[in-house]
Amino acid sequence: MNTLITIREYETAARAVLDPVHFDYVSGGARDEVTLRENEAAYARLALLPRVLRGNPKRTLETRLLNSRASMPIILSPTAFHKLMTGDGELATARAAAAADTIMITGMAATVAVADVVAAARAAGGGDVWFQLYLQTRNDITAEIVSRATDAGVTAVVVTVDSPVLGAGDRNIRNGFTDLPPGLACENLRGLGGDPTDRVRSIELSAELSWEHLDRLRALTELPIVLKGTAHPDDARLGIEHGADAIMVSNHGGRQLDGIPATVDLLPDVVAAVDGRVPVLVDGGIRRGTDVAKALALGASAIGIGRPIMWGLAAAGEQGARNVLEILRSELDHTLALLGVESPAELGSDWVVTKP
Repeated sequence: MNTLITIREYETAARAVLDPVHFDYVSGGARDEVTLRENEAAYARLALLPRVLRGNPKRTLETRLLNSRASMPIILSPTAFHKLMTGDGELATARAAAAADTIMITGMAATVAVADVVAAARAAGGGDVWFQLYLQTRNDITAEIVSRATDAGVTAVVVTVDSPVLGAGDRNIRNGFTDLPPGLACENLRGLGGDPTDRVRSIELSAELSWEHLDRLRALTELPIVLKGTAHPDDARLGIEHGADAIMVSNHGGRQLDGIPATVDLLPDVVAAVDGRVPVLVDGGIRRGTDVAKALALGASAIGIGRPIMWGLAAAGEQGARNVLEILRSELDHTLALLGVESPAELGSDWVVTKP
């Protein structure tokens, strides 16, 4: 797989080896997939404006996020069901993130339990693992999940707030993809609340969730809380008021509400609303190092990638995921050199222009 040099090539390779139903699950979006396409198209509408003769022979990509350090401002957004991509599932992902020395956000719907994911990352000498959480209507269930993640050694909790109900993907409906294959399960749900039936097949979502539930989570943990799925500037402000330590601008990769704007289009207004009080992250549609630079210039502290990691896992397991991360690292470093900056911190909105 060393002949694959772009994220797009990994997408093509993943399509060639995956069960088409599983490829559609990973690569598809909600309804007409308008937002899915817009997440990428919005980056194409932005152009970079370089500076010259600035003497930057070596770039520094290292960044700090909350209590964690990463070798670059590129982290792994939470995605579900990695064992659909490769036999080792999230263990392979954790080792790839460790090799890249960056942060992995492991999902509540992971096919490997959080304790095993953290152990794999540590054994590989790697960086921190954060845990993605769907708030549950029963606070005792939320508390149990958070306790498990904390005991495992995660260093932040990433609360996904854009899913009061499950998004409707036409591809999944057409394919009849409603459950994991036999032998796979959402391992973080096993035995919750002493449930003898082990409700490991699906996560409870509820439209009754409110800011009160985030307040309850804040009272449960001293770990930093990242609010993921924020689109409206007012919700970013409210998130901070209710205890969030970082905001992640996300539309769930176009998998929830179809028609919501691209995340990079939402980013500047959220950054302005946050006004430097907490870090702002963004994911959705990033396929090139130039995309990373554009998001950083518009105020993101770091970006997350989801589908590219899954495509890497499908194409070549752990090594494929490693290669995806190194492709983006190399492209970002090259982009910064051409922009005339030594670190992402030097970038600002004046490095980005909107094409007519």
